[in-house]
Amino acid sequence: MQKVRAKKHLGQHFLKDEGIAKTIASSLSGDFPSVLEIGPGMGVLTKYLIIDPKIKELKVVEIDNESVEFLNSNFPSLSNNIISEDFLKMNLENLFPNPFAIIGNFPYNISNQILFKVFENRDKVVEVVGMFQKEVAERVSSKSGNKVYGILSVLLSAYFDIEYLFTVDENVFIPPPKVKSAVIRLRRNKVEKLDCDEKLFVRIVKTAFNQRRKMLRQALKPLGVSLENIDQELMTKRAEQLSVEQFIGITNSIKQTI
Repeated sequence: MQKVRAKKHLGQHFLKDEGIAKTIASSLSGDFPSVLEIGPGMGVLTKYLIIDPKIKELKVVEIDNESVEFLNSNFPSLSNNIISEDFLKMNLENLFPNPFAIIGNFPYNISNQILFKVFENRDKVVEVVGMFQKEVAERVSSKSGNKVYGILSVLLSAYFDIEYLFTVDENVFIPPPKVKSAVIRLRRNKVEKLDCDEKLFVRIVKTAFNQRRKMLRQALKPLGVSLENIDQELMTKRAEQLSVEQFIGITNSIKQTI
């Protein structure tokens, strides 16, 4: 029970259903032989990843000392590949020589930050299979026009194909969370670079959603740039109504005025 409390403090809940654990592990496509598991805890997913013949190199990152001790004791073949660090502070550039996949039952309190880090490392991270709070999973996998569509929906869908795989009930965790969970999969698409200034694109998306209830003509004012070159019909829409392609178009229009 002591270990459970330690992980709960980090926003983690232990998955106790072996069938769901096996399904999550098998949701990796297998196209990428290098895999990083985030927050393995007591190894409920790890045990299936270790025996997967498609995975040639598995590393795990775990910040909780008790869990690290458990993993070292119970998975000796993994000992040299257990990284006792904070994933959010890690440099992923040299973690594997080739692009790699990420998997995990992610701590809910840092799941958005994990996804932003995936976005920032999109040329190295080519697939993600993760357990998230259901609300976050729905937001990330939503399409334009949906009320939960947001910053991560746009940024991630620009570079990844995103699938909502299945919903997970509360009672399969120790301790059970107060919300349902869900598993989603992100797979890197063929977009190497957006047809616009990518840094400006990110800035525009974030600014637009910071005041998501306002029309774009108001929401984008904090940018301090001329909005006259933008399709004025678009300016009457709210951020949640715009596709990635429309945000790219707005970025190009604003770029011409800078």
